[in-house]
Amino acid sequence: MSKVDEIKENIGWLKVIFGLLAAIDVSLLGWLAQNYNTASEIILGTAFIIIIILTVGVAVVNRKAYQKIRELGDL
Repeated sequence: MSKVDEIKENIGWLKVIFGLLAAIDVSLLGWLAQNYNTASEIILGTAFIIIIILTVGVAVVNRKAYQKIRELGDL
């Protein structure tokens, strides 16, 4: 497999991971917005922490994808 194909495949996987993390993040944020009055404080705190972790994950995957795209442009 050539280097270009390898980078394209990596970008493809990063797109999948980015999409999954973003969908889970938005879904959990929506759940939190709807249930903040009725859910227990432990569940709310856990959800908030997970949202922060997922948001950081989305940012990290986004940065890695852009690095791969730049790397692809350098070839």
